[in-house]
Amino acid sequence: MLRVGIVGVGTMGRTHASAYTKLPNVQLVGFTDAIADAAQRVASQFGVQAFDSYETLLEQVDMVDICTPTPTHLELVLRAASAGKHILCEKPLGRTLPQCEQMIEAANKAGVTLMPAQVLRFFPEFKQARDLVLAGAVGTPAAIRTRRGGPYPRAANDWYADFEQSGGPILDMVIHDFDWLRWTFGEVERVFAKALTFKGLDHIDYALITLRLKSGAIAHVEANWADPGGFKVDFEIAGDAGMIAFDSRLATPLTVAKQDAGGGGGGVAVPESPLAEDPYMLEIKHFVDSVQAGQPPSITAEDGMKAVEIALAAIESVRTGKVIRLGGGA
Repeated sequence: MLRVGIVGVGTMGRTHASAYTKLPNVQLVGFTDAIADAAQRVASQFGVQAFDSYETLLEQVDMVDICTPTPTHLELVLRAASAGKHILCEKPLGRTLPQCEQMIEAANKAGVTLMPAQVLRFFPEFKQARDLVLAGAVGTPAAIRTRRGGPYPRAANDWYADFEQSGGPILDMVIHDFDWLRWTFGEVERVFAKALTFKGLDHIDYALITLRLKSGAIAHVEANWADPGGFKVDFEIAGDAGMIAFDSRLATPLTVAKQDAGGGGGGVAVPESPLAEDPYMLEIKHFVDSVQAGQPPSITAEDGMKAVEIALAAIESVRTGKVIRLGGGA
């Protein structure tokens, strides 16, 4: 039986908790949160314990699930690793690359599993699109576009609005897309970005990031915290043999169009319900299975750091107006 404790009782903490309660051989032990009353309220809903301190929770569990604001991740991960506990940590793994490096070093030294919760890999439409790309459905990928966003997020202490804490939509939100793009199309070579992030606007942000991949493909990533119409996600993948498109607003969101001999295209719908399988359940089950089997998860802590690296390069590009090269390239 794997005993699990959750740090943070916000939306993600509650979402993860629901998944743990459905898994065999897993016991959700309880919660801790900086707001004790909130921890007690959520713990009561799940019929588990609210711990008055992180140390007390660590004494009672085999793994921790960290669902707290980004600037808290480093300390929580280091303390869990020191206590010999396995760790699932919400994205982004850290606010800086040195923080990520510290976490990875601590987990490796302690011999515990550390996985960043890059849940996009478990969303059926994104996983199916990757499978199609790898199967050659679009031929050689040339151009990819992703868009993600909605209203400006609000949370305790309005911490998303503090750029030094959240990193804005580039680090906090489209890090999902950076991870998925790297997972699907390979390493990123160069980054260029424009954004409203440093314009002093009140709870409005928007960014457009262009990635040059080592394969030669170009990816355009759009991040939107300025759309009052609700959260939306879409992408397009174009290659020399066809195109895959997804739009969360459509009844049949994922479609594949193949090039015919005359250069035209015919659309073939590939229906995939986002509700067919809960991606958060799939993510957590994968992590639990990895820990119980003593095997590394498919998403490594290094993957989490690479996604942070891309996001921070985009932010540096916004600040400087320059193209940022990754991996020491010329």
